Amino acid sequence: MRVSAVRLPPDATYLHVGYHVPLRMTPLVDIQDVDFAYREQPVLRGIRLQVPEQTTLGIIGPNGGGKTTLVRLLLGLLKPTRGRILIDGMPPEKAVARGNIVGYLPQNSPVVEKFPLTVRQVIRLGLVGKTGVFRSHSREDLAFVDGLIERLGLAEMASKPVGALSGGQLQRVFIAKALAPRPKLLILDEPTTAIDRSAQQRVIEMIQQLKAELSLTIILVSHDLRAVTAIADRIACLNVTLHYHDIPEHMPADLAYQMFACDLEAMGLGMARHQQAAGSGQQAAGGRG
Repeated sequence: MRVSAVRLPPDATYLHVGYHVPLRMTPLVDIQDVDFAYREQPVLRGIRLQVPEQTTLGIIGPNGGGKTTLVRLLLGLLKPTRGRILIDGMPPEKAVARGNIVGYLPQNSPVVEKFPLTVRQVIRLGLVGKTGVFRSHSREDLAFVDGLIERLGLAEMASKPVGALSGGQLQRVFIAKALAPRPKLLILDEPTTAIDRSAQQRVIEMIQQLKAELSLTIILVSHDLRAVTAIADRIACLNVTLHYHDIPEHMPADLAYQMFACDLEAMGLGMARHQQAAGSGQQAAGGRG
């Protein structure tokens, strides 16, 4: 069975609310016809995505499908071979340099267990890109950091060394660090990796709450389909090209099953539905014969 790619019209963006009505909104992230290749090897081809303000885009796909490369392009660490990317109307490298446009949680956060830093000190490091290394932080920024510490349930451990924290606690610290400069866009690369299930659920709930409270736009890259479908307004399946870009509930079961080996039960698209769809396709083919 062949599944056709789903593409949005270039002049429309979709927000996952109510009846999923197409809404025209200003995109905070605008990716237009982007290609990227390492030497002669194409990694991304013809990528077109728009992420409206205060929405969440979840990106899934197989290993080697281009997710990490797309994140690096969004951070200005790589430049497209063709096409353009704008974040808040600026090229990614300029948006990142501003310090308060893009927040980033890497997949593998820096190893800090041996650093003599407290939780509060690590979170305040997130302000450096905004204020500079040698300038003092404003009272407003420091007060905002203290508020983040409260929001993320880190108040009781704020003076503890980060090396004493569990994996889930440490992940919350790095989320707070990414949010310290009050960015418009938060890029999360595998935020639920390497933490246990209860910690994963808590991180998901916190991301949802922080998005609402801070009016965030979020791009979530993850292999954890439960996290993506719980958080995302729209979902993009990436495997060199864009194979799907719509609300999670409309994602074809066969696409997820064939291309991404996703946990279909997390989307309510279980194996029974996949088998039923496959059986219907075979019956239709038999009838045509």
